[in-house]
Amino acid sequence: MISSLRGVVLSTGADSVIVEVGGVGFSVAVPGDVAHTAHVGETILLHTSLIVREDALSLYGFADTAELEVFGHLIGVTGVGPKSALGVLSHLSVDQIATAVAADDDAPFRRVSGIGPKTAKLIVLQLAGKLKPPAAAAPAQTATTAITEQLVAALVGLGWSEKVASEAAEQSAADASETERQSVALLLRRTLSTLGPGQGSARA
Repeated sequence: MISSLRGVVLSTGADSVIVEVGGVGFSVAVPGDVAHTAHVGETILLHTSLIVREDALSLYGFADTAELEVFGHLIGVTGVGPKSALGVLSHLSVDQIATAVAADDDAPFRRVSGIGPKTAKLIVLQLAGKLKPPAAAAPAQTATTAITEQLVAALVGLGWSEKVASEAAEQSAADASETERQSVALLLRRTLSTLGPGQGSARA
């Protein structure tokens, strides 16, 4: 079993990277945000799951053990294969998945390509009790949270996945000035300067 890989990135794709370890290049399927942040020539650490099939050996890699654990839960759901599970983790963060499951909300999963209504409901049912939902935001953060949610919606509308949009929005809100935090337009400008406009559809 290959549990992790640490090596130099040789190339990246929309949902994969090739990592050189000891002179051997490993092709690893990864969530879109991992592929987006991986840079050729840099060292990367991936927590991996090796999926063995009769006709292929496929390696799936994640930025942290939490994503790897959720991946394991997802492929245990009836009708969810490794590619579909990767699709879920490309579009939703671990916290977003846990929150949806805890709320018995299958809508976020239905928005993932390849996940139909029946499978989305099964994900919620079969993952219930297996994931720890994130702590609720403090009441004082309500106004900022509302602005951040609007920012996420704007980024998703531009083609970014919910996962990448949420992470970028949270980072921008954390780095922004008090004035910027009160304006969706200002936060959007700051976020796009980091993400780069026009890349969302290619990486979502």
